[in-house]
Amino acid sequence: MLARRQLLLVLDNCEHVIGAAAELCAGLLQACDDVRVLATSREPLRVAGEARYRLGPLSLPDPDDLADMTRAEAVALFADRARQVDPRFALDDQAGPVVARLVARLDGMPLAIELAAARVEALGVAGLLDRIDDRFALLTEGDRAAADRQRSLAATVEWSYQLLDEQEQRVFRQVSVFPGPFTLEGAEAVAGPAAGPAVLRLVDCSLLVPPRTGADGRSRYGMLETLRVYGAGLLAAAREHDKAAAALAEWTVNVATEAAAGLWRAEEELAAARWLDAEDATMRQVLAWAVAHDTALALRLADALGWWWGMRGRLAGEYRLLCQAVGRAEVGSDGWCAVQVWLGWTAQFAADPAAALGHFTAVRDAVAGRPPSRVLAGALVGRAGVLRLIGRAAEAAGDARRALALARQIGDPVGELQALVDLSFDAHYAGHHDEAVRLARQAGQITAGIPVSLTRMCSRVLTIVLADAGELAAAQTVGAAALARARAAGDLWNQADLLPRIVDLDLRAGRTGDAAAHLREGLDIAMRTGSWFDWFDLLWGLSQCGSLCAATGRAGEALTLWAACAALERHQGVTDPSWFKPRREEQLRLARQALGAGRARAAEDRGAAMSITTAAEYALLLTDPVPRPAAPGSGQLSARERELVTLVAQGRTNAQIAAELYISARTVGSHLDRIRDKTGCRRRADLTRLALSEGLI
Repeated sequence: MLARRQLLLVLDNCEHVIGAAAELCAGLLQACDDVRVLATSREPLRVAGEARYRLGPLSLPDPDDLADMTRAEAVALFADRARQVDPRFALDDQAGPVVARLVARLDGMPLAIELAAARVEALGVAGLLDRIDDRFALLTEGDRAAADRQRSLAATVEWSYQLLDEQEQRVFRQVSVFPGPFTLEGAEAVAGPAAGPAVLRLVDCSLLVPPRTGADGRSRYGMLETLRVYGAGLLAAAREHDKAAAALAEWTVNVATEAAAGLWRAEEELAAARWLDAEDATMRQVLAWAVAHDTALALRLADALGWWWGMRGRLAGEYRLLCQAVGRAEVGSDGWCAVQVWLGWTAQFAADPAAALGHFTAVRDAVAGRPPSRVLAGALVGRAGVLRLIGRAAEAAGDARRALALARQIGDPVGELQALVDLSFDAHYAGHHDEAVRLARQAGQITAGIPVSLTRMCSRVLTIVLADAGELAAAQTVGAAALARARAAGDLWNQADLLPRIVDLDLRAGRTGDAAAHLREGLDIAMRTGSWFDWFDLLWGLSQCGSLCAATGRAGEALTLWAACAALERHQGVTDPSWFKPRREEQLRLARQALGAGRARAAEDRGAAMSITTAAEYALLLTDPVPRPAAPGSGQLSARERELVTLVAQGRTNAQIAAELYISARTVGSHLDRIRDKTGCRRRADLTRLALSEGLI
């Protein structure tokens, strides 16, 4: 008996004849049991029996994992096509990271990668990456024998775009204004309430990535960067960009306001924070746009995002943009005052007490003579904190008392809580520990009408004053509970502030292993976010690392860290409160005695030369539970290369190094590339560690 044979019919590129292809396949499948059809198209045929398989982009590498790069499909394709046009091309340690970034910018699209690789001989991979923003002009002149639509990146995208109807084209253009994933509600806010069907069609046509559910539980559509760039060009050409950007801005402010309100309710805080996290890219773009085009909207958005920025350790990074916003606003207006207060906190977190005092004072003076207000209470509380920081304790206490009276008069629970916290610190610094504990507990009783993060702040303050009142067990209980809540909420502000307090309790109890782990956690938060939160928290953490070193027999390292703290404090012009150097004088004496005068002086000179980043990296190195092996090839560095590594470790930029050594910035970059090849240290932080571990600084 003969075996029954099946026929496979392949239909390629059906999208421009989708109706006819669907009719043909439906008829064939109905009439012929032994026929199977493999059809490729940018949208489904939608016939009975169709099994769809969506072909995604090529796999992308992890830019920080050199070993992973050659296994990534996108990198492998680029390397193969690059060698066809330039046999000398090598995917080495220098080219690999650049190729990884390049293929990621091209979304792993095979055609885009092939067109880019064809340019490698003329431009090199670094030149390609530098020019990839203009990808549609750059990626042309593909295979002459290929179909017209495959000879350039622009032609390929244009092919898909022209297959859409007018409404679908309009929606495609307008949703390109989103810088990242977006919800259907967002698309309808920007492109109109009737945009929904067009969005679904764009997914079918592979012009949008199907929706994925984020951590906030909302489904968001994606658009490849290449398609977004193309759509943005069409949007500008159609003179629709301003309208779309304004609609996006208004929708974003509404989202931010609604989500920010959830940060004030314990049962909604986590969901609200995750919602803002998911919309981060859009929030950033809209704020930058609004600063330039709609100052009032920019101020509304900044004020709505302030508490979330604080939780996520983002305040310091927003300083420049917020300064631009208030610079365009009417002095003394409600929005101007609100954002000036946030600027005050931002400057304080960025270790600039003079600027912080200026912002808070500007608000106080602008509202002088007006009826009592929350913004005035907030400005007075902010001034109190900065005045205490710079040693003007009497003025600080006066502003805090005035803020407390004002907040109680107008029913402002946020101002009342913050003023009580400030007065608790005043009592704490004056040595009135029982009063400090009483005021901190009173602040902690305020729970209604405040952001949830402030309740954790109260627990942090209570931890501090209980510890210095000698109630160590109570302080440990309160602090541990608050830290657990802060971790659960992703509240980096309170984690960064609490961890030094927990470390102090660990050291007092002799738990050096726990102290090291908590120190690393706090320093890691600071290094990851690039924000030091509170200047004193970082300095205290470094100081406590010195205490940890002293407690574990590392006198030289302890002296180095303490000297770094003292130098950084002098550089900032801040005053060292009594709690900053707990029990350190005796530790200093013992460490110097153990080392002897000469070695002690050398250790302290080393610390005095450290930047804040270098000191933080040094502390991370000292608290690493598994010390890293020496960098390979570090002994092969020349004298000039060791000098460059030292300058990097001291926090110098390439431009600063060039000026100091009287060479060009390009030469500095070349030297650093060779150093990275020799040592395997890819990041500046790794070079800093190398300098520290080898005693170059």
